[in-house]
Amino acid sequence: MTAGHGSYQSEIYAAGLADQVPPFTTNGAGLESSAREIMPKEAFGYVAGAAGAGKTAEANRAAFDNWRIVPRMLRDATARQTATEVLGTMMPAPVLLAPIGVQSILHPEGELATARAAAELGVPMVMSTASSYSIEDVAEANGEGSRWFQLYWPNDPDVCVSILQRAEKADFTTLVVTLDTWQLGWRPSDLDSAYLPFLRGIGTEVYFSDPVFRAGLSASPEEDLGSAVAHWLPMFSGTDRNWENLPFLREHWGGPIVLKGIQHIDDARRAVEAGMDGIVVSNHGGRQVDGAIASLDALPGIAEAVGDRIEILFDSGIRTGADAIKALSLGARAVLLGRPYAYGLAHAGQAGVRHTLRGFLAELDLTLSLSGNRELADLGRHTLSRA
Repeated sequence: MTAGHGSYQSEIYAAGLADQVPPFTTNGAGLESSAREIMPKEAFGYVAGAAGAGKTAEANRAAFDNWRIVPRMLRDATARQTATEVLGTMMPAPVLLAPIGVQSILHPEGELATARAAAELGVPMVMSTASSYSIEDVAEANGEGSRWFQLYWPNDPDVCVSILQRAEKADFTTLVVTLDTWQLGWRPSDLDSAYLPFLRGIGTEVYFSDPVFRAGLSASPEEDLGSAVAHWLPMFSGTDRNWENLPFLREHWGGPIVLKGIQHIDDARRAVEAGMDGIVVSNHGGRQVDGAIASLDALPGIAEAVGDRIEILFDSGIRTGADAIKALSLGARAVLLGRPYAYGLAHAGQAGVRHTLRGFLAELDLTLSLSGNRELADLGRHTLSRA
């Protein structure tokens, strides 16, 4: 066991002796306010916005406040271990970077900066189908890093197969299929600005760089952006599939498959029956259905029902390392960190993602040990108390 990621705080304090302070806040829950001050209104609204009146997003955060960590003393937790393996992917902590699209609206280097920061720290990233850069460019930026690919399931099967083949060739090991966003939810922050970046050709590069997609165009996206977007739009959204469609993905993807957007116990059971390798308990950060159940409230029942038969990951509402400890204690094998690293990207590109992620890992590590736990296996429902 090692001293852990918490050493980042020692680096920060040491730098203070030379009058150097962090580039922006170390408070993961305070990053949204900080980002609001520096980001263009439309870009901030796209990232921070939620469906409807924002009640699901509020519920996600409130759910964490409903649980309290109960620290234990004299537990020999000086040395601790946060490393783990999920679906064949080794990671220094049970954390992945969640799939976030159109990252170039946050920083010009977008997903490339994120991929480089993730590789620096050995943290797996999940690349979004809605990336501002191609599969191949993100893979090159990620280098020897670990990477998964998130799929917004295209309505054209040939384009879908082409995208999957490209991802496998570029060494993306696990497929994360988002189920809850086959069409966009009602998002007032975007609607009030009449802002949808895809219609401007932002976040469409996975398609626009795809040879099968391009073969269906009369002119390239570089020559006629409007026609390319019009060709893309019906492929990207508008079709809700069913469980019987899943074998198509298994046929064309050789690695593990994870279903993202599971909130109901019966859907978790069906994922097991369908032979899926993992699920992400998620409500898309509150961006799809207003007034829906908080993901953390859904997690314990799902973990109890299927946790011994399928890998359970979690996102929606994670802001701090303490949040991660709560989700892990309630049955998640790993968490996906979303908006905080996006705000870090907006602040300072690759360095901003690195700072945000190092802070998150440090807080997770310190919270693990200061609550009296030496390794992830020590965590469980007993770690927490209802508020």
